[in-house]
Amino acid sequence: MLEEIANWSHKAKPAMEKLLTGLESEFTEEILEALLEGMSLVFLISSSYRKNIENFNGSYLFRGRDNSFQVAAVFHNGKMTVDKKMIDNPNITIFFKNPAALRNFIFSPKPDILNAILRQDVTLDGNLNYLYKFAYMANHLKIMAQELIA
Repeated sequence: MLEEIANWSHKAKPAMEKLLTGLESEFTEEILEALLEGMSLVFLISSSYRKNIENFNGSYLFRGRDNSFQVAAVFHNGKMTVDKKMIDNPNITIFFKNPAALRNFIFSPKPDILNAILRQDVTLDGNLNYLYKFAYMANHLKIMAQELIA
């Protein structure tokens, strides 16, 4: 009987790990998409926040290195759209090593782009200035939310 339990647990562990990895990837994409949709909504309702994208056109593709998730953000004519589809020729593609690297980056109190790159949690393809622009807008949104709560 103990041998059967050992065999079952030996077979169950990889299956459970695979399930958790899949769920982790799915939830990570949903979290990123929700954050981007929230940013898009604030652009619609806040004229002061919308000034960040006046005369700004740019496209961002956030994705896992293993293609486990992808979300695009496109800024055009003072508007922001979010899409789960691949976009052609983004200004910058941000590749995350895995879903955990994305979550750590998003939920870090002080995201450090350079250290994330040095740790190889993040790799980039495109113009780094676009990432700094996005980080500025995300931080501005965070400050607005903190002021609203306080």
